[in-house]
Amino acid sequence: MSNKLQAEKRRFHFSELLQKYAVIIVWIVIFAVFSIMMPDTFCTWMNLRTMLGSQAVLVICAMAILVPMIAGDYDMSVAANLTFVNVVVAKLNATMGLPLPLTIFIGLLIGVCIGMCNGFIVTKFEINPFIVTMGTQTLLAGFVLMISQTTITGVSQALKDYVYVKHILGISPSFFYALILCAILAYVFNKTAFGKRILIVGRNAQVAQLSGINVPRIRFGCFVVSGLISAFAGIIYTGVLGGGNPTAGLSYVMPAFAAVFLGSTCLRPGRFDAFGTIIAVYFLTTGTNGLALQGLQSYIQNIFYGGALVIAVIFSVVARRSREKKEIKRAQQERAQAEQELLEQLAKNSSIPAAE
Repeated sequence: MSNKLQAEKRRFHFSELLQKYAVIIVWIVIFAVFSIMMPDTFCTWMNLRTMLGSQAVLVICAMAILVPMIAGDYDMSVAANLTFVNVVVAKLNATMGLPLPLTIFIGLLIGVCIGMCNGFIVTKFEINPFIVTMGTQTLLAGFVLMISQTTITGVSQALKDYVYVKHILGISPSFFYALILCAILAYVFNKTAFGKRILIVGRNAQVAQLSGINVPRIRFGCFVVSGLISAFAGIIYTGVLGGGNPTAGLSYVMPAFAAVFLGSTCLRPGRFDAFGTIIAVYFLTTGTNGLALQGLQSYIQNIFYGGALVIAVIFSVVARRSREKKEIKRAQQERAQAEQELLEQLAKNSSIPAAE
């Protein structure tokens, strides 16, 4: 039985490896194809650093979505939160003349308050988080237009320098902020007790509750963290734009969700993951960048993101079910093996003659 079990494990090893790194393999293929087709435009250091630096806001936005997603909740207000903080920070700093540190603090505080409102309504009244956060998204979009219906310019040069202008190794600092945030979240989810509780809540809230975990508190905390990260994305976006835009930030919601779902199909199939998400972001960026350099119209990007989102959701569900089936089958095999070894041991003991 032991040899049979080991043979089956080896048989599934290649398929599991392929499933785990399929996105990365396809990413490499797409990159190679575009590099061959456009060696003078796509495969250049200037284009590569542009792709890395230009998607930092999307990465941070995806991280904001990731946190409640791991706990089993949807936060549809992330992009609206980002846009609201972007416009408020630009308005306070450029128009009203408030110091940059104070405006950043106010922006982060706004994000936390939005997250607290979402978390309170969802956990206190037990309302579907999708509906609650969609309402928040619409509400915030209205507030943004009430504050300003035009682009705000004149934000402090210091913010633009430390977010986008002053490069590190030729890449915008915003990329490194996003990478650090990704590493922090990966550490929290994989190495801390709080992160493990979030994972348990996301897998089965009822089991988590019976295990003594305060599920409403965990879910509330995830919405607060999501609001804080969304506000951080809004501040970074302000530095990238050099001002505030009342509508542009709302377009991040679909690519961010596509990245989160696609990220759950690589590295750890069936499980939302921080590093998987950042890989998915730049997989999508490589595709859209290559299509744009081919001269295709902008709506192709929406088709690409939309198609990636649908495919990612399907693969996420399939991967999760496949993982669950394999875990059940492995447990059954290990149980059968243990029973067989016990029977063999009993048979062996019964064959030993009694001591005189």
